[in-house]
Amino acid sequence: MDPVRNPYAPGAGQRPPELAGRDRELTQFEVTLERVAAARPERSMVLSGLRGVGKTVLLNALRSQAVKRAWGTGKIEARPDQSMRLPMAQAVHAAVREVAHRHRDPDRVDAVAGVLKSFALRTPLEHRKGVRWHPPSDVPATRGRADSGDLELDLVELFIDVADLGRDLGVGIAVFVDEMQDISGPELAALCGACHEISQQGAPLVLVGAGLPHLPVALSASKSYAERLFRYAVVDRLPREMADRALLVPAGTEDVDYDPEALDELYRLTDGYPYFVQAYGKVTWDAAVRSPIRVSDVLEAAPDAEAELAVGFFGARYDRATPAERDYMRAMAGLGADNDDGSVTTAQVAGLLDRRPQSLSPARDALIKKGLVYSSERGTVAFTVPHFGRFLRTQPAP
Repeated sequence: MDPVRNPYAPGAGQRPPELAGRDRELTQFEVTLERVAAARPERSMVLSGLRGVGKTVLLNALRSQAVKRAWGTGKIEARPDQSMRLPMAQAVHAAVREVAHRHRDPDRVDAVAGVLKSFALRTPLEHRKGVRWHPPSDVPATRGRADSGDLELDLVELFIDVADLGRDLGVGIAVFVDEMQDISGPELAALCGACHEISQQGAPLVLVGAGLPHLPVALSASKSYAERLFRYAVVDRLPREMADRALLVPAGTEDVDYDPEALDELYRLTDGYPYFVQAYGKVTWDAAVRSPIRVSDVLEAAPDAEAELAVGFFGARYDRATPAERDYMRAMAGLGADNDDGSVTTAQVAGLLDRRPQSLSPARDALIKKGLVYSSERGTVAFTVPHFGRFLRTQPAP
C-alpha cells in the first residue's frame, strides 16, 4: 500500500480520521450547550479513563462543538507542580478573545479583561516560572475583583464576569481542563466550589475536565457534592463494532477493505484500545500489498507495532521510573496486574517484595504522581496504561 495514503493517526491527542464509539458523549454535550445557552440548568462534564483511550481527542472534539456554536473556549493542561491560576487565566483570556470581537460594547469587554488581569496577577512568583503568557497589558487591572488571593472566590468572580460577556451574545463560555487529576487537592476543591456557585447562579459557563480513572474519586474527596456537580463519562476501549469502524471507514476512503480474519486478529491484538487500533492499523497498512488487507499482513506488521509501542508508549514511561519504582511495577505485573485483569492490593505487592507496606508508600506515591499507576480505592493500585503489565512481564529481569 502507498504509505503516503495511509489514513491512520497514532499520535498523542491526534484526532483519528474516524472518531468511532464516542457518539453518546458528543450528543450529550450538544444538548448541554443548547440548554446552557437557553438559560436552563445543566451540569459540567468530567471524562475519565486510561491512557490511550482518546480522552484528549474527545476533549478537543467537544471544544470544536462549542466553537461551532460561537461559544468562547479555552483549554489548559494541568501539571502536578504548577498552580492552575495562571493557566486558567490564559484559557479564559482565549475564551474572551473568541467572543470580544462580536461584542458591541468595547468598554464592557475591557472591564472583563481588567478582572482577568487582576486574577492573573495574583499568581505567586514561583508559579510564573516557565509560563510565557502574560495577562493583557493594554487594560488596567480591576482592583477589588477576582484578586482576593482566595482561589475559589476569585474563580467565582472571574467566571461570572466572563460568562456574562457570553450571555450578552446569546452564547456561553466553555473551559476545558486536560490531565485534571494533576490539580492539587486544595485547587481542585476551589474549582469545584466555583463550578457549584456559578451553576447555582445560572451563569452560562461550562467546565469540561478529563483525567485518569481516579479523577472522580479525587473530585469527591475535594468536595462532598462533587459527585452531583458533574456529569461523569467513562471513556473506555471500543467494542468490536466500533473498533472495526475505526479501521474500515478510513480505509474505505482510499478504496481499501479488510478480510474478516484480519479484523479478528487486529481486535485480538488491540483489545479495542483506540491508540492501539491506530498504531496497528498504520503498520498493517504499510505492510499490506493490496486490498483487501489479509490476516497475514496483520501478522507480518504486528512486531513493528509492538516494537514501536515498546519504545514510545511503554518504554518512555518505564524509563521515567526510579529503580525502586520499577521494582514496585514489576511486582504489580508479577501479580497479574493489568487493566484487563483489574487492580492488585498494596498488601499483595508488599508480600511479593517481602517488604512492609508502609516502606513502599514513597514508591507508590511517586508512581501515582508520575501518572503510571492509580488508586481508585484505598489499598489498591492499577496501571494507568493498557497492557503495561504485559509489557513488563516481557522485560528481562534487572
